[in-house]
Parts: sequence; structure tokens; C-alpha cells
Amino acid sequence: MLIDTYGRVATDLRVSLTDRCNLRCTYCMPEEGLQWLAKPDLLTDDEIVRLVRIAVTRLGIREVRFTGGEPLLRPGLVGIVERCAQLEPRPKMSLTTNGIGLKRTAKALKAAGLDRVNVSLDTLRPDVFKTLTRRDRHKDVLEGLEAARDAGLTPVKVNTVLMPGLNEDEAPDLLAWAVEHDYELRFIEQMPLDAQHGWKRDGMITAGDILTSLRTRFELTEEGAGERGSAPAERWIVDGGPHRVGVIASVTRPFCAACDRTRLTADGQVRTCLFATEETDLRVALRTESPDTQAADEEIARIWKLAMWGKKAGSGLDDPSFLQPERPMSAIGG
Repeated sequence: MLIDTYGRVATDLRVSLTDRCNLRCTYCMPEEGLQWLAKPDLLTDDEIVRLVRIAVTRLGIREVRFTGGEPLLRPGLVGIVERCAQLEPRPKMSLTTNGIGLKRTAKALKAAGLDRVNVSLDTLRPDVFKTLTRRDRHKDVLEGLEAARDAGLTPVKVNTVLMPGLNEDEAPDLLAWAVEHDYELRFIEQMPLDAQHGWKRDGMITAGDILTSLRTRFELTEEGAGERGSAPAERWIVDGGPHRVGVIASVTRPFCAACDRTRLTADGQVRTCLFATEETDLRVALRTESPDTQAADEEIARIWKLAMWGKKAGSGLDDPSFLQPERPMSAIGG
């Protein structure tokens, strides 16, 4: 079991498969990209599957989310999903992606055992998409969303970040579109995870701003804490149902007390929080201990447990002296 000193138990594992991405979103990385991890530093497919196996069979992990960077850029993705789907107990598996490449891979991922996807899309306007991502790939994302829905990777969740002066007026249009296409829309407050360290609390679009905008067109009924559980999104029923919309208010309404996550970076580091400034290295243990032996797996599990035991009470975002993580979102896994 992965438990911390505050009694929180981690049952949800986020696995970053790569730090690379084929978009250059302004809230994530600079236009020229970043210094990517060297290939020898990345976990191999076998190492990823082994760590997931240890997490599932020894540490109580029940849900696995594959992230990036952009996880569809990982050549062995389908094989990793297929192998993890064979674990006992079988974890629920999902994928967070920008949607580019989903049209080509959705059916194969479903056949391999993936349960559902989260797709990032911040705008319905191709020109705004190009400004936000510095790439002209809006049509590819829309086609990827359709392919995921048709393949049965449902519920298809759409993650949206609203930015001042770019797409802040689109909340009602995005929700109407999501309802029409049977996607579950989730707005995410912009978080301080950009490589340029350009994030500023002043002027950000807050959860309150988003809900005010949505209520100009829709009737929203709060779902209630019992339905939410440890999920990061507060959800509202739209116009009496059945559709729902979520808001992840990481900055203005932190949900740290209910956090049930542990994170694994593409180079084998455990992060106890998305905003943590410390990491615990599992890659060294993977590569120095005898591979795939019970004693070696127990040692890796011990290191992981120790890392989680030291998890802090909160993200620190409510502290004026908040120290932004050195690694951007693309290297951590959102």
C-alpha cells in the first residue's frame, strides 16, 4: 500500500511515457521546444511494464493513466497497454493525449485493453488552436476524438484550458459542442507548469469565471461530494442531464486532502505531486538490482513506499512563495 503520513492512500498511477510532444502549447513549452531526455535515460518498455506490475501487484494501484509529453509518440505504446492489461488484478487503464494520431491508433489501443481517453482541446476555432499550439492540427484532433468515441474508448473526456485574450469566451460553445458529440468536457485552471515560468495568478481564468460563463446558457446542478470521491474535477449536471461538465480548480480550490495519485516520470522518477520539487529515483534500482526477481521487486516497492510516506500535505499553490517545479508539464506527465 502507498500511504502517506496524512493517511492518504495512492491507488491511481500516472505514467509518463515520453517527454516529447508534437505540439508547442504556450502554457507548456517554448516554441523551439525543450532539451529532450536522452534515450538511455528513458525507461524501456520492459521497465515501464515491470514498474506498473510492481505498483499493481504489490502497492495497491488500481488505475493507470498513460501520459506524456504526448504518449502516442511512444513507439511501443500499444504493446505496453496490452501487457499491462494482462496483469492480475487488471488495472483500469486510460490515456491522456493531444489527440493527434488517435484516428490511426484508437482501434488498436482499444483492442489492446485501453479503457478510455482524455483528449486536450482548448478551442473550436482553428485559428486560435494554431495560436495556442503553434501547429495547424485542429482537424486532426477532432478526427482523433471521433475515432476514440467510435472505438469505444469511452467516456471520452475533453480537457480544456481557458487563456485570457485567446479562448476565454468559448466556454459555452465548447460545452454545447461536447454535449452534441457525447464527450465529457472538463475545464482545467491554468497551472504553473510552463517551461518559461511565465504563469501568473493575476488574470488567470478561474473556476468561478468558467461557471459564470457557462450559466449564461446552461442550467448547472452540482453533483455533490459523494459522487466526486477523490476525482480532481468538481462536476455539474447540464440542463438536468444526462451530460455533465467538470471543472478542475487546482489553483483556486485545491483538492489535495483527497489526492490518491502517484506519478512516474519518463525517466523513472517518482513524484508524489504534480507540483513537487523533489523526486525519488527508481531507475537506478531497476538497473542495478537483479532484474525480475522477487527481492529486487520488493526493494523497488520499498523505495516507492518511502517516497510516498514523505508526501506533503498540499501542493503549495496557496503559498505566495510557491516554488515552481523545474521540470515542465511535458516531462512530468499531466
